[in-house]
Amino acid sequence: MALFESYERRIDTINSVLNSYGISSIEEAEKITKDAGLDVYEQVKKIQPICFENACWAYTVGAAIAIKKGCRKAAEAAAAIGEGLQAFCIPGSVADTRKVGLGHGNLGKMLLEEETECFAFLAGHESFAAAEGAIGIAEKANKVRQKPLRVILNGLGKDAAKIISRINGFTFVETEYDPYTNTVKEIERKAYSEGLRAKVNCYGANSVPEGVAIMWKENVDVSITGNSTNPTRFQHPVAGTYKKERTEAGKKYFSVASGGGTGRTLHPDNMAAGPASYGFTDTLGRMHSDAQFAGSSSVPAHVEMMGLIGMGNNPMVGATVAVAVSVEEAAKAGKF
Repeated sequence: MALFESYERRIDTINSVLNSYGISSIEEAEKITKDAGLDVYEQVKKIQPICFENACWAYTVGAAIAIKKGCRKAAEAAAAIGEGLQAFCIPGSVADTRKVGLGHGNLGKMLLEEETECFAFLAGHESFAAAEGAIGIAEKANKVRQKPLRVILNGLGKDAAKIISRINGFTFVETEYDPYTNTVKEIERKAYSEGLRAKVNCYGANSVPEGVAIMWKENVDVSITGNSTNPTRFQHPVAGTYKKERTEAGKKYFSVASGGGTGRTLHPDNMAAGPASYGFTDTLGRMHSDAQFAGSSSVPAHVEMMGLIGMGNNPMVGATVAVAVSVEEAAKAGKF
C-alpha cells in the first residue's frame, strides 16, 4: 500500500537518497528515528494538523539521514533534513527545479546557528498575522542556541505596523528616515505585551530606502519575503537592495523568497510553462534569493501542487527547526 500521496512518482528518488546513506527503505528510516526516541510523524502532525501524509514521511526520512550522518547539532541536522525534503520533490517539478527542499534545510540551519543574530519577516503588513509563526520558531530555536534569536517584522506603513503590534502584542518601533545619511533613528518604542511576544520588534517603513535602513539598524542576517499586496513596491526591492549592500560590505545575508510558484502572482498568462514560467514576483525572488520557496505559506495542497510536500511553507520552517532540535536533544541523551 502507498504510504503517502504521489508515492509512485517519488519513491525511486527517495530510495536512491536513502541507499546512499546505507538505509534500505522508508520503513528502515522510520525504525532509525524510533530507536533514537523520536516520533517525527506525530511531531509534524502537531505543527500543522492538516498536512499531508508525505510531509510526515519526508521529515522522518530527513531525521533518519541526520542520525545516519551523526549530526549532533541542530544546525547540522536541519541541513540533513533538507536532503530528506529534497528527496520527496517530484522530478521535473517547480520544487525540484528550485531545490526547495534543500532551501528549507538551509534556512533552518541558518536560524539555528549562533552566527545568525536576527531573522526578519519582510512583508506587506496584511500578512503579519501569519508571522505569529515567528514566535514559535524563535522559541524552539532558542532551546539549543546560546544567544537568543532576534525576530523582527519589517513592512510598509507605520500605522499598519502599530495596529499589527497591538493585535499581536509585539513591540512597535517607530523610525524616522534621514535621506542625507541613509539611516533611521528611533522615535518611539512601545511594547504591547510582556514576555516572548514583546521581544518581536515590528517596524513600518514609508519607503524602500527606509526599509533597507531598518534592515541595517537591526543587522538582519536572514530574511524571508512574502508575496502579498506589496511584493513589487516593498519587500522584493528591500531584500534585493539590502543583498547588494551587504555583499559590498562583505557581510553575510541569507535571503529567502517565498513565492506563488509557476508564474501565479502578477503574471497569470504563462502558467502553462511549468518550471520555466517566470511570473513577475517569481522573477524578483530569483534575482535576490539564496533559497526560493514555492507554493502557499499556509495551504498544504498548494505546496504539494508545486511538487514538494503537502505542508505550508511557514509551518515547514517550524517543523524543520523543531525536528532538528529533537535530533540534537536525542544526541545529547546518548540515543545515537
